[in-house]
Amino acid sequence: MEWNRSDPSSEPDSSSSDSTTRPRPALKYEVFLSFRGPDVRTTFADSLYHFLVHSKIRTFYDDEELRKGDKIAPSLVQAIQESKIYIPILSQGYASSKWCLEELSLMVESLNRNQGHILLPVFYFVEPRDVRRQERSYYSRAFLQHSRKYDAETTKEWKEALQFVGQLKGWHVTESDRQGAVIDNIFSQVWSHLMGSYKIETDELIGIESRVKEVRDLLDLDGERLKMVGIHGMGGIGKTTISKAVYNEVSSRFERSCFLEDIRETLLKNDGVVTLQNKIISSILRHDSRVGDTSEGIHIIRDKVCKYKVFIVLDDVDERFEFEKILGKLQDYFFGSRFIVTTRDKRVLEFLEGCTLFEAKLMSHNDSFKLFGKHAFRMDDPPEENADLCEEFVKIAAGLPLALKVIGSFLFRKEKRIWREKLEELKERPFSNGVHEILKISYNDLTSTEKEIFLDIACFFIGKSKELPFYMWTDCKFYPESGVNNLIFKSLIKVNESNEFEMHDLIKDLGRAIVQAENIQQPWKRSRIWSNDEALDMLENGQGNDKVEALRIDMGDRDVRKLTEEGFRKLSGVRFLQVRHCNMTGDFSKMLPNTLWLQLRFCRSIPDDVNLKKVAILDLKGSYLRDDWRGWQRAKEGKKLKVVNLEGCSGLVKAPDLSSCRGLEVINVEGCYYMGGELHIGNFKNLKRLSLLGSKISALKGDIGMLQDLTEIDAPNLKEFPAGIGDLRSLEILRVTPADAPISVPAFPTSLKQLTISTPRFPNLLELKDLEELCLERCAPEIPGDIWLHLTKLKILTVSFFRGKSLLMQVEQSTAESTISGTSIPSSLNSLALSCCFELETLPNLVNLSNLTQLRLELVLVDEIRGLGELGMLETLQVSSAQNLKSLDGLQNLVLLQQLTVEHCGALEKLPCIANLTKLNTLVIRSCRILFEIQGQLKNLKVLIIRGCTQLMEITGLESLESLQVLAMSSCESIYELPDLSHLEHLRYLNISGCMQLTQVMGVERLGSLEVLAMSQCKSIIELPDLSALKNMTHLDIRECSQLIGIIGLHKLQCTILGVHDPAFISYWKTHEMYLNM
Repeated sequence: MEWNRSDPSSEPDSSSSDSTTRPRPALKYEVFLSFRGPDVRTTFADSLYHFLVHSKIRTFYDDEELRKGDKIAPSLVQAIQESKIYIPILSQGYASSKWCLEELSLMVESLNRNQGHILLPVFYFVEPRDVRRQERSYYSRAFLQHSRKYDAETTKEWKEALQFVGQLKGWHVTESDRQGAVIDNIFSQVWSHLMGSYKIETDELIGIESRVKEVRDLLDLDGERLKMVGIHGMGGIGKTTISKAVYNEVSSRFERSCFLEDIRETLLKNDGVVTLQNKIISSILRHDSRVGDTSEGIHIIRDKVCKYKVFIVLDDVDERFEFEKILGKLQDYFFGSRFIVTTRDKRVLEFLEGCTLFEAKLMSHNDSFKLFGKHAFRMDDPPEENADLCEEFVKIAAGLPLALKVIGSFLFRKEKRIWREKLEELKERPFSNGVHEILKISYNDLTSTEKEIFLDIACFFIGKSKELPFYMWTDCKFYPESGVNNLIFKSLIKVNESNEFEMHDLIKDLGRAIVQAENIQQPWKRSRIWSNDEALDMLENGQGNDKVEALRIDMGDRDVRKLTEEGFRKLSGVRFLQVRHCNMTGDFSKMLPNTLWLQLRFCRSIPDDVNLKKVAILDLKGSYLRDDWRGWQRAKEGKKLKVVNLEGCSGLVKAPDLSSCRGLEVINVEGCYYMGGELHIGNFKNLKRLSLLGSKISALKGDIGMLQDLTEIDAPNLKEFPAGIGDLRSLEILRVTPADAPISVPAFPTSLKQLTISTPRFPNLLELKDLEELCLERCAPEIPGDIWLHLTKLKILTVSFFRGKSLLMQVEQSTAESTISGTSIPSSLNSLALSCCFELETLPNLVNLSNLTQLRLELVLVDEIRGLGELGMLETLQVSSAQNLKSLDGLQNLVLLQQLTVEHCGALEKLPCIANLTKLNTLVIRSCRILFEIQGQLKNLKVLIIRGCTQLMEITGLESLESLQVLAMSSCESIYELPDLSHLEHLRYLNISGCMQLTQVMGVERLGSLEVLAMSQCKSIIELPDLSALKNMTHLDIRECSQLIGIIGLHKLQCTILGVHDPAFISYWKTHEMYLNM
C-alpha cells in the first residue's frame, strides 16, 4: 500500500477518485500533432486528434492563433518541448508551410537532445523517399519559394529535418488504405509508448530492480495462460512501489490495464465493491462507469472487460477481498491476462486459486543509504562530512523505505545540531517500538496550525476534495494554502489531480494514534472522534468536553439513533460536526456555539434552534425539513455562511430566504422536487455554483450580471432567463430546460462550454467559440444556416423534440482560400443524438463527421442515414423506432464499431454483411418484424440479442461465434432450426423463449459454461439431450413447453427449474431480465 485516496470513515462528497490507469506526469501535453491545415485538418488530423483525446491522451492540436507573426510563438515552442510524442503528418503541402517546417525542426532538435521523446511520422499521400530527397514537384517548388524569403542556413535546417524524418519508420497512407484502421494502429503505438515511458519517482525505485525482475518473471509474460502474482510484506516496505514499477514496465504489452489502489480502505464502505467495479470498468473501457449494483458490475466486467487481454494490479487487499465478488471468475478473462495483488497479510493470498507468492523484503544497507540521501540532501551522493550521521539514521530506519523517506525529508536543510538531537531522541525510543516514532519526527516539526490540518486530514478527509475543508481552516486561521503545501513538502500528504487528499496508510495511522494518545482511556477527552461506538457512548452519557474539535457519527441504514441536546451540552469546542441517519431533538440554541462546518445528513428531525452563527458550511442533504423550520431565521443571523447544501430535502416547498448571507459561494437544492417559486441570488456577489436540478424554481431574482465569479447554473425550470446573464464572464455551464420554454433568449456569455436549453426561438450561438457540449430541446424549426460554421469546438450535440424538417439550412461563407458549405454540422463532433424529431424529413449528411464515436437516433422518421459508411471512428450506433428506415447502407464500413442496437425499425428488411466489423462485441436487434436475414461471422461477438423479429429465419455463422457469452433470441417465430452450438464454449446465457417453430437445440449438452437456459413457449421441442454434464447450470426455464416429454440427466444438476407457478421464477426473472427480456 502506498498512498490512500479514500478513507471509509469519511463521508463521500461531490468528488470521487478514479483509479489510476497509469502513472501520469504533470505535463501539459503528451502528444504533439503537426500538419498543414488545408491538407488534412478536416479529415485525417481531426480524426486522429479526437481518437487520442477520447482515450484520455493529452494532445496538442494545431492552434492557428500561435502561427501569427514572423516568429514561432513561445507557447508553441513550450508545447513541443513538453510533449512526449511527436506526430508530423507529412502531406503534399506540408513543406509549403514555414510553420510546419519550423515545428519539424524543433521536434528533431528536441528528439536529439532528449532521449525520452519519440517521433512517429505519417506520410500522407507522399512517398517517404520524396520526403528524404525533396525532389518531387510539391516539395522542390516549396523550397524554391522559401529560398526567396529565407536565408540558406534556415532552409538547410528545414531540409535536414525532412531528411531525418524521412528515414524513420512510420505510416504510409495511400488512397487504398482505410484511414480508420491506420488511425487505430497509430493509437496503439502511441498508447504502447506512453504506457512504457512513465515511471514513478526515481528515488522510490532505488534498489528494487532485482525485485521488479523477479515479479516480472513470475508473471510469465510470454505464456498464454492466466497468471496471478501476490506480493506480501509489512506496511511501508514498498509493495506498491514494486507493483507500480512492474506496471510501468509491462502494461504496454497488454490491450488494457488498470492500477486499482486502496482496496482495503474502499471495502470498508457500504458501496465499496461497486466503487471498485466502477473504477475497473472506467479504466479498462476508458469511459466513465455508473454501475448500480454488484450484479450489474459483474455482468459488465464479464461482457466487456474480459474481452481484452488485461493487466490489473489490485493494491492493498485484506481478508475482506473476494476476487470473484468484484472481478468475476478468473477463467472468464482473455488468455494471457495478468494480475498482481498486494497485501500485508500473506494468508489472504492463499485463498486465491493459482496465485504465486512473492515476499517484499526490507531494503539493503546500501540502497537505504541512497534513498535517505535523496530526501535529506536532494542529491544522489550525500556529502562525506555527513556520512557518519546518515549511517546512524539509516540503521534506525532498519530498511523501511517510508521511514527513510519521511525522516530524510524532515532533516533537509536542518542544522547538524537538529540532526544530533533527533538522533538521540530516536535512540531512546528505538524503531522496534514502531515506525510511528520515526514518522513522528516530521509531525513534531510542524507548526501548531499545520498539525491541526494534518490531524483533520488523517481522521476525516482522506480521499476528499480540499475545497470544503479550506473554508473551515480559513475561518480557523489555520492558513491552509501554506499549511497544505508544507505537508506535501514533508511527504506527509499528497493532493492528486482531482484536488483530493491522499495519505499513506501508515501516516494516517500515525495521525489517528496521536489523537488517541491524547487520552487512552477516555475517548471523549480527545480532540477528534471518528468512531461510531465512541461517539455514541460519549453522547448518550453526556461525557464530552470543550476539547472535542471534530466529531462524526454515521449510523448508515442500520439503526436510526435519537440524539438530544444533553449529549452536546459540553461540546462547546466542536468546529466540525458530521451526523448521518440520526434524529436530533431538544433545545440546541446554546449548543455548538463554535461550529464552522455543520453536516446533518439524512436526519428525520433537526432542531429548530440549531446555532448557525459561525457556520460556514451548512450541509443538510437528505434531511427532513419544512418551510417553517425556524433554523432559517438562525441562518440569517449567520454572516459567515459560504456553502448551503439542501440536496434531496423533499419537504421544502419554497426556497429559504438567505438574502442576508451575502458571502454565499455555493447553493445546491438539487432533488428538492416540491421546491418552487423564486430564488433571490442578486446579493450573493461571491456565488460560484448554483444547482437547482430537480426543483421547480422558475425564476432567479436580483442583479445577476454582478455575479462575476459564477461558473455554473443548473436551473432547468426557469420560465425566463434572468437579466444580465450575458454579463457573466466566468460562466461555463448553463442548463435551462423548462416545460414552458421562455420566449425571449438573451445573448449568452462567450465563456460557455456546456449549454442545455429549451426555447421556441433558436438561440444566438455565433459567439460561443468555446462551446463543447450543446443540448437543444423543443427548439424552433428555423436554424440559422451559418450557426454550425462557428461552433468549431463542439464535441457533443443532442437534439430532442425538434420541430423542423432539417437541421441544416444552406449558406455559403467565402474566405480567402475557399468557399465553405454550411450544409453540414461541425466535424469536431464525437457524439450526436437525435430523438423525438417527428417532423425531420432528412438527416444531415454525416460524411464529414470523421471524429464521431457515438450516434443515437430515436423516434426519427427518416428513410436513410446518409454518410453512415464514412463514420470510420464510430464505436456505438443505436437506431430506435425509425419506422421508415429501409436500410443501413455503409454499416459494413464501420470497422471500429463495438456496439450496434437496432430496434423497432418496421421497414428494415436486412442488414448489410457485417463480417468486417471485427471489433463488434454487442449486437442487439429488437422488433424488426420484416427483417429476414443477418449475415456475418463475428468471432469477437460477446453478446447477441434478437427479440421479436418474427420473419427472421436464419442467422448465418452462429455456430462460429467462439467468443459468444450471451445468446438471447426470443420470440423469433420463424426460426425452426439452429446450428450445432457445441463450439460456443464461453456461452453462459441461452434464451430461445417463444421460438415456437424450433424443434431441437443441438450441442447444448456440451456447453460447459452455461448457467441459464430459458426456453419457455418452445412448443415444438419434444426432447432435450442429456444435460447432466452442465455443472454450472443454475436455472432452467421450461414453461409452456407443451411437447417436451422429459429431460435426461436433470436429477444430477443443482439448478432451479422454473414453471408457470414457480415462485422462484419471479426473483430469477428480475435477476436475469437484462438478458431474458431482450
